Amino acid sequence: MTTTDTATTDPRPLLRRVVDQTDRLIAGLRPDQLDLPTPCADWTVRDLVSHLVAVENRIVHIAGGGHPFEVPSMSTDVADDQWYAAWLGNRARVEEALADDRVLDSTFAHPAGEMPGHRALVFYASEFAAHGWDLAAALGVPTVDLDDGAALAILGPLGAALPAEPRGGRVPFGAVVPVPADAPAYDRLVGWLGRDPSWRQDATAVATTR
Repeated sequence: MTTTDTATTDPRPLLRRVVDQTDRLIAGLRPDQLDLPTPCADWTVRDLVSHLVAVENRIVHIAGGGHPFEVPSMSTDVADDQWYAAWLGNRARVEEALADDRVLDSTFAHPAGEMPGHRALVFYASEFAAHGWDLAAALGVPTVDLDDGAALAILGPLGAALPAEPRGGRVPFGAVVPVPADAPAYDRLVGWLGRDPSWRQDATAVATTR
């Protein structure tokens, strides 16, 4: 069985891998970095982490049969020095919600529509992978240190599920950014999701937070 096959039949280990790398980034986050810009248009680091914590809430909610839009897409009630604690608390709830193998074939009311749990979790793996890259780029952390193998495992199923066009509106991604076919998997993944792999935080902006 290939990595892609495994990722689509039981994406929980893949989801855990991309959550692990995001965990390391949020663990080192300081309050004075929260106002830095990110590759996500109009989002600061605070907005990005707020969304990541909210995505954890949403996974738990829909795994239990809820509708995704019953859960806000941003967590706004977390103090600046408590983001990692909020993230860790929700991560434990996600692990519990996904522990039973039956979740893989249950119906998830994903924002993109109803689908089997295993397919929805591939989408969530791609979301954490992309936002992990966003956060690393925003904090000036080398994005080449991210899990390229996880990005490669996500690329196949995501490329099949997410069309190049149209983008915008009900397809909440920017236009595909062309990336060479032999580029690292992470560059190809973020390019497919509408990000410029060459985006880098202004070194002066990062330096002022250290």
